[in-house]
Amino acid sequence: MFSSTVTQEYAAERLQSAAQFHPFPKAGERAFWEAVPDSIRAQWIEWAQERLAFEWPALPAVRYMDFVRNGNRTKYEAAYFERRRALTELVVAECLEGQGRFMEPIMNGIWCLCEETYWVVPAHMSISLQSRGFALPDVTEQVIDLFAAETGALLTWTAYLLDAQLEREEPMIGRRIRHEIRRRIIEPYLDREDFWWMGFIDRTVNNWNPWIHSNCLAALLVLEEDPFVRSRAVSKAARSLDAFVGVYHPDGGCDEGASYWGRAGASLFDCLELLYEATGGQIDFYGEPLIQEIGKYIYRVHIDGNHFVNFADGDAKLTIAGDLVYRYGKRIGDARMSRLGAYAFQGNGFFRDKIPSLHRIVAELMDANELLREPVSPPYERDVWLKDTHIFAARERGDSSAGLYLAAKGGHNDESHNHNDVGHFVVYYNGHPFLIDAGVESYTAKTFSPRRYEIWTMQSAYHSLPTVNGVQQQPGKEYRATGVEYSADDERARVSMELSGAYPEEAGIVSWRRTCALHRAGGCAEVEIKDVYRLQEATADIVLSLLSLQRPLLREDGVIELENEHGERLLLHYDAERLHASAEAIAVEDARMKPVWGDAVYRILLRAGEASLEGEWKLTVEAAAAAPEAKG
Repeated sequence: MFSSTVTQEYAAERLQSAAQFHPFPKAGERAFWEAVPDSIRAQWIEWAQERLAFEWPALPAVRYMDFVRNGNRTKYEAAYFERRRALTELVVAECLEGQGRFMEPIMNGIWCLCEETYWVVPAHMSISLQSRGFALPDVTEQVIDLFAAETGALLTWTAYLLDAQLEREEPMIGRRIRHEIRRRIIEPYLDREDFWWMGFIDRTVNNWNPWIHSNCLAALLVLEEDPFVRSRAVSKAARSLDAFVGVYHPDGGCDEGASYWGRAGASLFDCLELLYEATGGQIDFYGEPLIQEIGKYIYRVHIDGNHFVNFADGDAKLTIAGDLVYRYGKRIGDARMSRLGAYAFQGNGFFRDKIPSLHRIVAELMDANELLREPVSPPYERDVWLKDTHIFAARERGDSSAGLYLAAKGGHNDESHNHNDVGHFVVYYNGHPFLIDAGVESYTAKTFSPRRYEIWTMQSAYHSLPTVNGVQQQPGKEYRATGVEYSADDERARVSMELSGAYPEEAGIVSWRRTCALHRAGGCAEVEIKDVYRLQEATADIVLSLLSLQRPLLREDGVIELENEHGERLLLHYDAERLHASAEAIAVEDARMKPVWGDAVYRILLRAGEASLEGEWKLTVEAAAAAPEAKG
């Protein structure tokens, strides 16, 4: 898509010089910064004031070594990212206030980051292609991971925004930034082609590709003055970004999940924006159908508020970059996407992101007044079907979060950030979660190791799926859904798929046909899950698992009640003569999952009552009628 057009010669003819490239107002351009809404200005300055006496945390060698020694990545990363958050907040506040009050801690922060031995985080050393593997990095060989690139971009945009101020304070600060970015980012970016994320070796790329490119391109376009080097970098990025869009299907679905779209499709947008701005709009790929579909994915998996469909390593609640979604929608001419962006911005405002991106923050400040004026009317897609990635979603009514919402997936079990979850489904009501996908715990060394599927959240037995003869789904591209069929109209939306191929031979499944449907007709909507199966031998060892956010009330009449804190109730109906229901609590102690789900989630188990060779199970979910109000 990109490299056939963006050759080095093509880029050289169209790129503005570094001196001409002016994507954002600098700190000295006071008219812009003083027009930022007062509430937003006050928030950033308040955060920065907390940093005036900030003590930059140490990054000792033994903390770097933790990951190899015991698999812990959080101790080092907590201090690492706190440094970067502090510098970001100080820079933004100085631009907004313009009085020099934050310059000394800014210079301390810049020097602190420049003095770091290595910008690559410990957890990424093993996958960043450094030649020799140790618990500590080999400083004679610079490699680029996500956060080395992010650090480079943070320093790049700091140097861009505060160039005049840094020059007045101490010219060596800006020179030091350029020196460190040249040796840590620009030189390895241009000289090496064996980084797996570039897509030039035999390994599938993922969000690392556009995320890293968006930051490396920024460094090259802003700080590099040599036109030959700049055009060479742009043409190389075009070749590498082809590898990223090459793994996408035409439906634009992000198999890494909605959480990762923010650093997959959204980072691709960051790259395209840099190229668009640096060429005065002459490099423009926004008319490409795939680029448009990649953008639309994010509102197609939106449920309500900050709730998104969270298949793969996704979080069920996430705060999307509202301004970026808004701008992406404007570029591709999709008003629905822009509406979601404005809705997210007005709902969440600016927030203290764990991994802040300074260029996104400044772009959001540029659009803040416009975003605040936009009417809030988020798109609620009634029917979603991504035919290539097999993502299905349906809601009771369009343009409203009210009523039942059903999402399901097919696909295969070798997707990026994969869970063994072919055929899995979730159910929400009035935008609130009931039958859920647990998501993922905080990352450790185990998460991306051969032991990944020992983690409970990755296993099919902790998704809404059957376990047969004690055998779960297995990881691998060969374990997939087949015979997938979809239909939708005003009365019903349904997806049907064959799940036997997602299980190994020892499960003894000849056929397991699952149909997930949302019935809308008649004013009494319901979700229906129907499983029709045939086995090699009769067995009673069949268990259907479901995860619930609410503690289930198991009634004797084949009904399971779920009630949330809003007083909303769903009734799950099953055949009590053939299935026996039980439930267990799963304590949620992980720091990543606890803010999403609270203290516990619940696993519902429906077990076969007798051996069978074949059969049909049907589950239905409906909303319970509201209890009548007591009369005074």
